[in-house]
Amino acid sequence: MTDPLPPIDVALLEALTEIVARAAAAILAVPRADLATTTKADNSPVTAADLAADTVISEGLARLLPHLPVISEERCDGTPAPSSTCALVDPLDGTKDFVAGRGEFTVNLALIRDGRPVAGIVAAPASGELFRGAEGLGAEKLQLSGSETRPGGAVPIRTRRAPSGNVIAVVSRSHLDAATIAYLQLFPVARQIAIGSSLKLCRLAEGAADLYPRLSPLSEWDLAAGHAVLAAAGGLVTAPDGRPLLYGTHTGLRIPGFLAWGDPALAKAV
Repeated sequence: MTDPLPPIDVALLEALTEIVARAAAAILAVPRADLATTTKADNSPVTAADLAADTVISEGLARLLPHLPVISEERCDGTPAPSSTCALVDPLDGTKDFVAGRGEFTVNLALIRDGRPVAGIVAAPASGELFRGAEGLGAEKLQLSGSETRPGGAVPIRTRRAPSGNVIAVVSRSHLDAATIAYLQLFPVARQIAIGSSLKLCRLAEGAADLYPRLSPLSEWDLAAGHAVLAAAGGLVTAPDGRPLLYGTHTGLRIPGFLAWGDPALAKAV
């Protein structure tokens, strides 16, 4: 039987990067006057840009990995993946920010093998950033340029060692809840930065922050790509109780919360 997900090598990661870069370009190509924003059944917005990016990614994955199940926010009915090996896609994470004209939105693509995120790519079209990482290959930050589908300037990134004090925490701009605020009080947080979308995980991966807790629910596709990038950069993502966070195990593909660490040693200090 054909393995739906071959080993992750440089060539496969480059091909996935190009797919995500094309999706980022497709988002920017949609005129703001033509967003055609509507509301989905869960009361979240969807635009023509979300759908354009989803089409690019779904068609690209069908050509590149034709046997791999794909679960996308825009093509999912909430049922689990038919396999714990699949692709998880959020074609436009942060649609509310996007509609509001803020630049903190991302394109997210993760490859999941046996419930683990083994590769992930996160593109931030507005800021021209692309982050990627895979098991055994490390993590990198690249530069996007408008409609260019081959990002350049790849620079290796790593998480930083947690300081003894002055911890920098990133938090959700839209979903900061009381439980997360209380959890942050366990640490000597010198600065708290509110950021939208999966960019929070990427800031940890590049060593610009130390901690990102979220103790409220989110969808698996919101986290998986950033999780893979952060892990490849030396960081750690766990369930709130410290256990490994696996994908394809949650009812309705909803994760109850998570803890993300730049330095895994910080997690042991709790």
